[in-house]
Amino acid sequence: MTQAPHAELFELLDITGEDAMECAALLDGNPSGNVLEALELLQQRLGTFPADSISADAVSPRQPGESVWVEALLRFAPRVHSYHLELGISADVSAATLADVGLQLRINRRVHGRFGLDTWGWLTLHMAGNLFRLGRLQFHLIRSPRDDGPSGNVAYASDWVLGIHIPEDGGLSPALVDASFDEARSFFPHYFPDKPATVATCESWMLDPYLVKRLPNSNIASFARRFTLDRCTDAPTDAVYFTFRHRGLEGLDRLPRETSLQRVVLERIDDGGTWQLGHGHLAL
Repeated sequence: MTQAPHAELFELLDITGEDAMECAALLDGNPSGNVLEALELLQQRLGTFPADSISADAVSPRQPGESVWVEALLRFAPRVHSYHLELGISADVSAATLADVGLQLRINRRVHGRFGLDTWGWLTLHMAGNLFRLGRLQFHLIRSPRDDGPSGNVAYASDWVLGIHIPEDGGLSPALVDASFDEARSFFPHYFPDKPATVATCESWMLDPYLVKRLPNSNIASFARRFTLDRCTDAPTDAVYFTFRHRGLEGLDRLPRETSLQRVVLERIDDGGTWQLGHGHLAL
C-alpha cells in the first residue's frame, strides 16, 4: 500500500484511513522551500518552552500555509519523539502526546469534510517538546506570567506553571482527572527538575461559571470547581465548536439538542447570552 513506508510514523501519530493516504502523498515527495523553512522554525523551538503556537504568517506565503504545516509536522514528529526518549521519557507517553496529530486530522475531517489541519498551530506546541499527555489531560510546561500587565494575566508565585488542556477523546470523571494530576505531579519534577511548577492553569469555556450553575452535577462542573477562577473573557464560539465541532454561529438551528450539554450551550445563545472563557488556576 502507498502508506506502508510510513507505517511506523503513522502508528506513532495515530493517523489512519484516508488521512494516512493523504499524509503519505505529502511525504512521498521532496519537501518544498516553505516546508524546509517551517522545519527550521520547529527545530529552533524544540526544547525552548514556548507558551504560544507558531502564527499563520511565520512562513512566507509561497504556498497554502495549512498544507505546508501538515507536511512539516509530519516530518518533524520523529525528531520530537527522539527528543522525548533522550530525556528518558517513555515511548508510551511520547506516543500518547504525538497521537494528537491523528486526532486533530480526524476532527478536521468531521468539521470540514476533507483532509486538512486547521488546528496546525496548536500542534506546534507539541513539537516544542514541552507539552505532554498524561492520562486524560495534556500538560503544557511554560514560564509563569510575571505581572498582571495589560493582558490581564494573573501573576503566580511559581516561576513555572502547567497549562491544562482537555483532549476530546474521553470523559472527565473525577477519578480520571485525579489520576492525570497525580501523574503530572511526579512526571515534571522527575524530567524537568530545574523547572518546578507549583501551579496549574486552565483557560476553557468549561470554566465559565454559567455552565457550572446550569449543570452542577456534571463531570465538567466537577472539573471546573477544582480551579480558582481568576477572570472571564468573552469567547462566543468556543462552546459551540468544542461541543459540536461546528465553526461559527451560523446554522445553529441545525445542531442536535439531544444531551443536556448540547441544550445548555444552544439555549444560552438563543437567550442572547455570550459564552465566556474562564481563566483559572489551582495549586499542584
